Amino acid sequence: MIRRGIFIGGLAALGAAIVAGFRLGADGAPNVTRTTPSGDDLSADRSMLLVDIRRPEEWVQTGVVQGALLVTYTEPNAFLAAIMPHLEEGQKIGLICRSGNRTSRAARQIAGLTNATIVDIGGGMLRVMAEGYKPVAPTRAMGCGVC
Repeated sequence: MIRRGIFIGGLAALGAAIVAGFRLGADGAPNVTRTTPSGDDLSADRSMLLVDIRRPEEWVQTGVVQGALLVTYTEPNAFLAAIMPHLEEGQKIGLICRSGNRTSRAARQIAGLTNATIVDIGGGMLRVMAEGYKPVAPTRAMGCGVC
C-alpha cells in the first residue's frame, strides 16, 4: 500500500512538472517566446524593439532588418544596459542573429534579468533572407560603430 501511494504521488508530481513545463516559454523561461515572422513584419512591428545581436562584419556582409538596433551580444548585463535606453514602455525585445543559435542562448541568459517579453526570432537572418526579405545596409544611427 505504501509503494502504491509513493507511485501515485510520483505520477502526480511528474504530471504537475509537465504542465508547468508547458506554461514556460520556448527556452524554459516564462517571458521568452520563439517566432518566425517575415522580415517585412519585423521591420513594421513597433511593439517590439528588434535587436540584431551579430558582429559588425556580419551586419556589413548581409545587411540588416530595417529599423533594427545593432548591438553585438557579449554578456547579459552589458547587453541590457546598451538596449534599455531604446526600449519603450510595453515593448517586447526581439533578438535576431545569423541562424537563431545565438538568440536562443542570449534569450535564456537575459530572461531572468528583465520583465520584458523576449522574442527569439527563429532561423535568424538566413531564414528571413531565404524568404525573400531584402536587408538594408547597417548605419551608425542603427548602432554600427564601424559602418
